[in-house]
Amino acid sequence: MRVLVLHGPNLNLLGERDPEVYGRQTLDELNETIAREASAAGAEVCCEQYNGEGQIVDALHAARKTYAGVVLNPGAYAHYSYAIADAVAAIGIPVVEVHLSNIAGRETFRRTSVTAAACRGVVSGLGATGYRLALRALIEILGA
Repeated sequence: MRVLVLHGPNLNLLGERDPEVYGRQTLDELNETIAREASAAGAEVCCEQYNGEGQIVDALHAARKTYAGVVLNPGAYAHYSYAIADAVAAIGIPVVEVHLSNIAGRETFRRTSVTAAACRGVVSGLGATGYRLALRALIEILGA
C-alpha cells in the first residue's frame, strides 16, 4: 500500500518558524518519523512539500493514479482554498487532513478549514504525533 504525505506552505521551515506553535522538529526529521511509522504498519510512504496552491492541486491529481490515500497538511490553504478542497473531493481516494497546531484554538481566521469537509477526517493540535495518528487512521480506512 502506497500513501502520499503532502505538506503544504511554510512546512519547509519547521523547526525554525514559530517553534512554540509548530515544534522544533525539522521537516526532514518529521518525514523520517512518518517513514518509520509507515514501515512498521507495512505501508510505503512518499513525503512531498509544496508552497504553491497549484502544486498541491497537481500533486493531489497525480496521487489518484499512484497512491491508495493521502495525509494532507494544507497549512494556511485549509482556511480558504476551495481549489484544494475540490481536488480532494475529485480524486476518489481517501484523504486525512492533519495540522500540527490546534486550529480551533487559534486566531479566528484559522478556526475554519474549508478543505476538511472533503476529507475523511482531521487530526489537529497534536504536533508531530498528529501525522502518525493521521497515517494510522488512513491505513485503517484503507483496510490494511
